[in-house]
Amino acid sequence: MSGPAGHEPFNWPVRVYYQHTDAGGMVFHANYLSFMECARTELLQSLGFDLGELARRDHVLFVVHSAQIAYHKPALLNDALTVTADVKEVGRARLVFDQAVMRGGERLASAELSLACVSAKSYRPVAVPEAIRKKLEGLR
Repeated sequence: MSGPAGHEPFNWPVRVYYQHTDAGGMVFHANYLSFMECARTELLQSLGFDLGELARRDHVLFVVHSAQIAYHKPALLNDALTVTADVKEVGRARLVFDQAVMRGGERLASAELSLACVSAKSYRPVAVPEAIRKKLEGLR
């Protein structure tokens, strides 16, 4: 997760609840992706974009096209985590994010997620709305 000097990724705090854990008491692997989804949603919300409104008004959706994730250490019940979302690439119809789940300074999981921008009507690729493109490019 490298960026320009002084660049900090978006951070979103989350606490691990019982429902996030598996029979071994660790966060279930799929929940890391859920935490990352929340962080991306909160990043867009912090920039003034409501995903529900984009779907209803502009008929635009962002769907995960690919995810490459590595699990380094387990998160446990009641851990206070920070989930990061860093814009890596803004393409014509694609967004790429570097993300991590951290416990203090400890990296628990890291991922690169590619999202496709699609029509809410046809599910075919469409251009990332210009307002979103400009704001996300400003974060890089």
